[in-house]
Amino acid sequence: MPFRYYTATTLDGFLADDHDSLDWLLTQPLEEGGPMNYNDFYAGIGAAVMGYTTYQWLLDNELADGKPWPYEIPSFVFTHRTITPVADSISVIDGNPADHRDRLTEAAGGKDVWVVGGGDLAAQFAEAGMLDDMIVSIAPVTLGSGRPLFPRRYDLELQEFARNGAFLCARYSFVGARKPLAKI
Repeated sequence: MPFRYYTATTLDGFLADDHDSLDWLLTQPLEEGGPMNYNDFYAGIGAAVMGYTTYQWLLDNELADGKPWPYEIPSFVFTHRTITPVADSISVIDGNPADHRDRLTEAAGGKDVWVVGGGDLAAQFAEAGMLDDMIVSIAPVTLGSGRPLFPRRYDLELQEFARNGAFLCARYSFVGARKPLAKI
């Protein structure tokens, strides 16, 4: 059962701008049933994990006007903060992802675990040897700064790619941590 980082990024490698806005993402044309689409991906997901900033973004943007929590699957928020979950399917946990591997795997019930975001949490999963692939939709937008896609040095291998609307979609497997070059 893979741990998968499925996300979108700007061409210059940011998940959100400096104010955690995703307006750049929500204005791009996308074919709902096109290659590497969300619905096909989500059908194979049994549990979701996210950091506090992603969780808070969902509360501020997706739960507006009384909408319910968007995921019926078990959801885990990695944070050191004290928060009150807004749904019974949400668990708040902290620490190293490896400390929770068995719990996350069991919660997924034989399906995949989706590392929703952010980039730092995805990198922590990779460092724990718990990130099998990254599926990323790259938008034709640059922000110049913001929340990075993946703030660690890693080698990846391209497994597949496609175009979906304005997005270049790619799936990468993780080769391993990239060692700094020796100074000459």
